[in-house]
Amino acid sequence: MNYKLLASPLQGFTDFRFRNAQNNIFGGIDTFYAPYIRLNGKRIIKNSYQRDLLPENNKVPELIPQIITNDADEFLFVVDYVQQLGYKELNWNLGCPYPMVTKCGMGSGLINDAQKINEILKKVHSESDILVSMKMRLGYENSEEILKTLPILDTFPLKNIAIHARIGKQLYKGGVDLEGFQKCIDTVKHTLYYNGDITSVAKFREMQELFPTINHWMIGRGLIADPFLPSMIKNNTLEYPENRIKLFTEFHNTLYQQYSQSLSGATHILLKMHHLWEYFSKSFSDPRKTLKKIKKAKSIRNYEAAVNDIFNNETR
Repeated sequence: MNYKLLASPLQGFTDFRFRNAQNNIFGGIDTFYAPYIRLNGKRIIKNSYQRDLLPENNKVPELIPQIITNDADEFLFVVDYVQQLGYKELNWNLGCPYPMVTKCGMGSGLINDAQKINEILKKVHSESDILVSMKMRLGYENSEEILKTLPILDTFPLKNIAIHARIGKQLYKGGVDLEGFQKCIDTVKHTLYYNGDITSVAKFREMQELFPTINHWMIGRGLIADPFLPSMIKNNTLEYPENRIKLFTEFHNTLYQQYSQSLSGATHILLKMHHLWEYFSKSFSDPRKTLKKIKKAKSIRNYEAAVNDIFNNETR
């Protein structure tokens, strides 16, 4: 098997608790990326970021920290912090599509500013020995933006460029632009990783056929919706294990227990679990009904009853 599976980070979802539980119960992911560190102009690493990156909190094969910034000095500040923790690589997020990020000229909102990207990478490479990798989209407004930036990136010793084959303006709507991704393959010298809409084994096989030179595949929302997916891809099977619901129950209960301990109050716990079920529900026989049942649960007691009901119905 000459390919690797990577877990793309999703802010608010793929923290160390999620990563550890997924890896321990299902496996299949070779490398996890941590959700990005954002400094907001202050040279302070928030406690939540610190907890998330502590090596002792991460029981996964490999973890790579990520930064979102448009400032070289911020970048270097985070480089110093992650190197103190023993990390050798820092991933730079030029992919985030959300307006609160892009309107500040960060994430996918920075892709069309090749000069600024060049300045930041020049300073980071001249003042540190960190290995830099990139997470990008095809652009913000259109998929030509990345093509103007790739020649600049080719002048730096980047480890790789992971490309989500959409533009920022799309958020997660509409299909992926596979022609746009192929143009990147044809343009760039760096190793490319593919990201976008790997939601099933069939979809993975389809992408493998389309892009035979790609051997690193990033799974984002598909991993939250179906944590079995990486191991099924690795085992080249369309069949779920017979004890599927038992394993998923263990996964859910692990997360639920840990979030119950780390979050304060029923409102925060329920909100967290409701968000997760927006993805989890997609793996159940009736996603709409499943999610509706969860959303109706406004108390801890009702939530636990709803979850038991969902699991019991699925095993009948």
